[in-house]
Amino acid sequence: MKSIYFTFIVPNLIKKKRYQVKAGKHTFEIDEFFGENRGLTIAEIELATEKEPFKKPDWLGKEVTGDVRYYNSNLSKLPYRNWAI
Repeated sequence: MKSIYFTFIVPNLIKKKRYQVKAGKHTFEIDEFFGENRGLTIAEIELATEKEPFKKPDWLGKEVTGDVRYYNSNLSKLPYRNWAI
């Protein structure tokens, strides 16, 4: 498993660690957030098309594609820990 550290300078600092995890023939990029976004983990997979089939690991949660709350720019303005869940 390969990991990469990221820090973004936006209204509030976003700290996250990225892991790459193989699942079938695909690789998921998993971001584990820290600081104000601690507790949030997002998995991303690149597909050739929206309809391309892929193996969904047991640990994969709900689909959040298109939910703007998860964009880094929005997480810096309204961190995960401040969401009314």
